[in-house]
Amino acid sequence: MAEKNINKWEQREGTPYPLGVTSIDGDHACNFALYSETATGVTLLLYAKDDTKTPCYKYSFDLAINKTAHIWHCRVPHTIMQKAACYAYRIEGPDEPASGKRFDPDKILLDPYAEAVYFPPDFDRKAAQKKGSNAGKAPLGVIHTHAPAFDWEETVKPKHTHDTIIYELHVHGFTRHTSSGISPAKRGTFRGVVEKIPYLKELGVTVVELMPVHQNDPQEKDYWGYMPLNFFSPNRSYGSCRQPDALMNEFRAMVKALHEADMEVIMDVVYNHTAEGDENGPTYSYRGIDNETYYLLEDDRRHYRNDAGTGNVLNCADPAVRKMIMDSLRFWVTEMQVDGFRFDLASIFTRNRDGSLNLDDPPLISEISGDPAFTKVRLIAEAWDVSSYQLGVRFPGITWMQWNGKYRDDMRRFVKGDSGMVGSVMTRMYGSDDLFPDSPEYACHAWQSVNFINAHDGFSLYDLVSYNYKHNEANGHDNRDGMDHNFSWNCGWEGDEHVPGEVMELRRRQAKNFCSLLFLSNGTPMFRAGDEFLNTQYGNNNPYNQNNEINWLDWTLKEENEETFRFFKRMIAFRKQHPSLGRSRFWRSDVHWYGTDGPADTLPDSHSIAFYLDGASEEDDDLYVMINAWWNDLDFTIQEGTADDWKRVVDTSLPSPNDIAEPGGEKPIGGITYTVKARSVVVLIRKRTIE
Repeated sequence: MAEKNINKWEQREGTPYPLGVTSIDGDHACNFALYSETATGVTLLLYAKDDTKTPCYKYSFDLAINKTAHIWHCRVPHTIMQKAACYAYRIEGPDEPASGKRFDPDKILLDPYAEAVYFPPDFDRKAAQKKGSNAGKAPLGVIHTHAPAFDWEETVKPKHTHDTIIYELHVHGFTRHTSSGISPAKRGTFRGVVEKIPYLKELGVTVVELMPVHQNDPQEKDYWGYMPLNFFSPNRSYGSCRQPDALMNEFRAMVKALHEADMEVIMDVVYNHTAEGDENGPTYSYRGIDNETYYLLEDDRRHYRNDAGTGNVLNCADPAVRKMIMDSLRFWVTEMQVDGFRFDLASIFTRNRDGSLNLDDPPLISEISGDPAFTKVRLIAEAWDVSSYQLGVRFPGITWMQWNGKYRDDMRRFVKGDSGMVGSVMTRMYGSDDLFPDSPEYACHAWQSVNFINAHDGFSLYDLVSYNYKHNEANGHDNRDGMDHNFSWNCGWEGDEHVPGEVMELRRRQAKNFCSLLFLSNGTPMFRAGDEFLNTQYGNNNPYNQNNEINWLDWTLKEENEETFRFFKRMIAFRKQHPSLGRSRFWRSDVHWYGTDGPADTLPDSHSIAFYLDGASEEDDDLYVMINAWWNDLDFTIQEGTADDWKRVVDTSLPSPNDIAEPGGEKPIGGITYTVKARSVVVLIRKRTIE
C-alpha cells in the first residue's frame, strides 16, 4: 500500500508516543515504544502464533535513530507484522544491585503497556526468579492489529446520588460455585456476572465494585488479584473465551449490560505495587526494564521499600510511572467505559522518591483529580498503607471518596457490646464529620465517607457474628496472617458446628442490626457480595490464596437464609425511598439525638441511642430510630410527636416478615413508649404531606 501520507521520519524511526504497540492506519505497520531511562540497549522480539519460544523477528534499537529522551521506539512494516502474534523485549544495562540497577540482557520482558498477555504452555514463574534466559517460559504481549470494534450502541452511563449502594464482588467467586445456577462454561467469568444481573436488580444495588481484574501471575497464590502483573489487560481467567480480543469484548459486554440495568461499574485497582515482589521475586517486566524508575528503593538500593506489605512499592513520584498509571486509567474509562476506581492502598500515591510523605500536593493525586477524562468518574481511596494512615482530610484528594475504616471498627465494637461507643456511633451515622469536616475550610460532603461493615479483607458478615477468632490455617501461614483485631463476637458459640437454635437466632438478628445501621447512616454504603444471605468463609479472614469454596459464594445459603436476604433487599429499598438518609451534605439541624428518655447518654456504660431525622428539607418523611446494643430490653420514650404520628417499619427482634414492613404495611406503635428488645434496632416513620 502506498505510504505517501506517512511521515518519512516516522517510517524510519518510529514515534515515542503512544507507548506500547500501535497499529498505524493506512499501512498496517506497527509502532513500538518503550520507556527505559537507564538501559544501554533494547531489542524487540516478535513471535509467530505457532512458535512463542523462538522469535520470528528481532530488531535492535539504534541509539542514534530509535531513541527520544528516555523512550525507545521503532516502526515495523506490515510485511513483518503479518507474521507476528506476540512480542517482548530484551533490555541491556548494568547489573549493579548496590546502585539499584538490575538489568539482565538474557531475560524476556513483558511490555508494561501490553493490552493482553499470553502465557505460553511452558510458562514458569521460577524461570523469572533466576538469572538468565526464560525463553519460552515468559509472559508475552499480544499484538492487536485487527481487533474487532465493539458496539456500545446508545447505552447511557448511569450516575447515582442518594441511591448509591456499592456491592463489592469477586468476578470468579461470585458465580464459580455449582449452586450459582450459571452454566459451567460461564461460571466465574464476566459472562457469569451478566447472567446474575436480574439478581442484582432484585437486591437493589446500584454500583458494582469489581475486585481486581487486571492480569496477574497465574502461578502465584493470588486468588483475590491484588498482585498485578499488567495494568492494561483483563485477567484471562475471568473470560469464558481465551482469545484476547474476545476477552476484551466480553468485559465490555459486561459493562454495557450493567449500564443497561442502571448500575455503575467500579474497578478495584492496585497501582501501588506489582507481582514482581522483592529482590527475590520474579523479573517479568518493570524490574528488568528500569528498576530505579518503577520502584521505591531503600537507602542501600539493594532492597525495596515495602510500605504496601507485598515486597515492593511503585515509584508514583516518577513522571514515567505516573504517566503509565494515568494512561491505564484513561484506557479503562475510554476503551472499557468503567465508571470509577477504588484505589488500593492509595496513600502510596503521596510518597516522594525517598519514601517520605507529600501531603500538600502529591503529583499523581493532582493529575488524577485534575484530568478532564475523570470529571465524572468516581474516585475512591483506601487512604492507608502499612506505615501511613491518612483517612479523612489527611488524604490530599479533597473531593475523593474514601473507605471509612473508622466506621467499620466503631460499628462493630458498638454492636458487639463494647462500652463507651455511643458518641462514636453518633459521629459515624452523622457522616463522620470528624474525618470529613463540614467547615468553611474544607466543606466536605457526607457521601465522601464510604461506610462498610465488611469487605473482602476480613470476616464476612456471618463470620463476624460467628467467630471470636480468625481460623486461617488453610492459608498455609500457621494462622499468623490476617487481622487479629476483628471486633467480632460469636454470640456465645465459636464456629458453625452444632450451633444451638437461640445462638443462630441471635446471629441473624445481629446481622440485621448491622444491615440496619449501614443503610440508616449518612454517607455511601458498601457491602460485600454474599453478606445479604450470610455467606461464610468458615472463619478465614484472609483467604487471598484460596481458589475454592472458602471464597466461592454458596448460593444454597440464599435459600437457607431467605429472611436475611429479604431484610437486606427491603432495607436497600427503604434507603433509596428516603433521600434524607443519604444526603450530599450532613444532616445538620435536621437530626435530634436522644437516649431512652431524654437527651442522648454518651457515658461509658450506655449502649443505646435514638435519633429523629426531619425529612422536610429533602421533601421526605420523618424518621425515628431506636438502637439498643445492650443485652437487656430497654423502654424508649419517643421524644418527637405523638404516638398517633408514628408507624413501625423495622424491628430486628421480630421474626420475618414482621422484622421489616413492605411499603404500606407499616404498623401503628400504639403508645409513646416502645420496648426495644435486647440487641435490636427499631425504625419508625411519620408520613409527611409534601405540598
